[in-house]
Amino acid sequence: MAKKKEEPKVVLERTYNIPLRIEWLKVAKYRRAKKAVKAVREFLFKHMKAEEVKLGKYLNLELWKHGIKNPPHHIKVNATKDDKGLVKAEIVGAPVEKEPEKKEKKPKEEKEEAKKEKPKTEEPKEETQEEEEIVEKSVKPWPTWLLVVIVTVLLTIFFIYVRKKREKLG
Repeated sequence: MAKKKEEPKVVLERTYNIPLRIEWLKVAKYRRAKKAVKAVREFLFKHMKAEEVKLGKYLNLELWKHGIKNPPHHIKVNATKDDKGLVKAEIVGAPVEKEPEKKEKKPKEEKEEAKKEKPKTEEPKEETQEEEEIVEKSVKPWPTWLLVVIVTVLLTIFFIYVRKKREKLG
């Protein structure tokens, strides 16, 4: 049997208002948002006494919202520490996302048995029609860059043709 993963227990949960301006003023403008991310990590390592820190999606988006040169001056963060020493940080008011459950794979033996049990009572004519429909659906459209090249070449040929006609008439 498959073992169920034990969810880590929340040991500590806190809300911090992390000052970032002090840190990102120490670096060049083109490094400010990167420094702000590092400052959040360092703050959480220090104050939560963590072994590992994970920043949430919405926290990251908020730090990078105005680009690399203009991060926020401070940011409010909810930090939760589990019994393994992992700290997960997310901005205050961010929606909680659940982790998707993984489907268990069937062993090869069960798959082979399932294939053997399928009876084939369908007529071959219907199968060929279905296969043709599938083939028609699987045909992919041409890439746009190729269509642009073809249209450009055709227009060039057309204009050359028109120019030669005008020279003969004129």
